[in-house]
Amino acid sequence: MHLALLALAATAAPAALAQGDAARGEAIALHRSQGLCVLCHAMPGQNPALQGTIGPPLAGVGSRLDAATLRQRLVAPEQFNPETVMPAYGRSTGLQQVAAAQRGKPLLTDAQIDDVVAWLATLR
Repeated sequence: MHLALLALAATAAPAALAQGDAARGEAIALHRSQGLCVLCHAMPGQNPALQGTIGPPLAGVGSRLDAATLRQRLVAPEQFNPETVMPAYGRSTGLQQVAAAQRGKPLLTDAQIDDVVAWLATLR
């Protein structure tokens, strides 16, 4: 149990230290071939007809979750919901049906994840 908590703290700790760019994070979240967040989540200020409803709406998420938790939900969403269909954005192994050009690469870099976290934190 203690090892699991240490592992969780190690993956969440960079979020407390890193400073992402919220404008870049929003662009990543809305990009239809990069972050793809809009595919599953409703987002403030976007056309409702072009947003997903599979995941929870992101309005107010910055009020409900701190930066470390937001980051952890991006890099290891299965820790919060084992049934999730949300991909682990920081992982490069254990993924299924990955295009050849993307194999061995994470869906988003650590810097891009920091940017998305910075943007999500603004959604209050």
